[in-house]
Amino acid sequence: MTHETRESERSRKTRKRDPFRVFRVFRVFVCFVAAGCVILSAASCGSDTPAATAPTVPRTTETFSGTVQVGGSVFHSFRVGATGSSDVTLTAASPPPTIVMGLALGTPDDAGNCNRIAGASVSVAAGPTAQLASLTSTATLCVQIRDVGNQTAPVAYTVSVTHP
Repeated sequence: MTHETRESERSRKTRKRDPFRVFRVFRVFVCFVAAGCVILSAASCGSDTPAATAPTVPRTTETFSGTVQVGGSVFHSFRVGATGSSDVTLTAASPPPTIVMGLALGTPDDAGNCNRIAGASVSVAAGPTAQLASLTSTATLCVQIRDVGNQTAPVAYTVSVTHP
């Protein structure tokens, strides 16, 4: 072996025998972790001002009553003042008290019709909770109550619409 080869072997052995090498590597690792924590802490610092919350839109409940003739439908118009959820509840319908009625949200037209909004129509029996909910925006809308083909006599109803 040449002199250079022996020297490089010695330096390798010396490095392997260095008991403090592990501590130096660990110290460098700790420094990187500490620097990362400082950067994250600085990034998360911000204003003491609480995050802004969306304003609460007041909701209005309107109640309508009437009678649906056999094979017929009726509607009532109402004005939505802001974007939000509109909930429709058929609170009463009889006779009989278990009759299933068609319930829909729509837009009134100049010809006196309530044009149903796609996806905002259900067949339900009267109950205490909302049977139809839809995201609506500022507009004049209508709620339609209709015979779904099972009426044998006129049906008296009460419907509530809660909207922004």
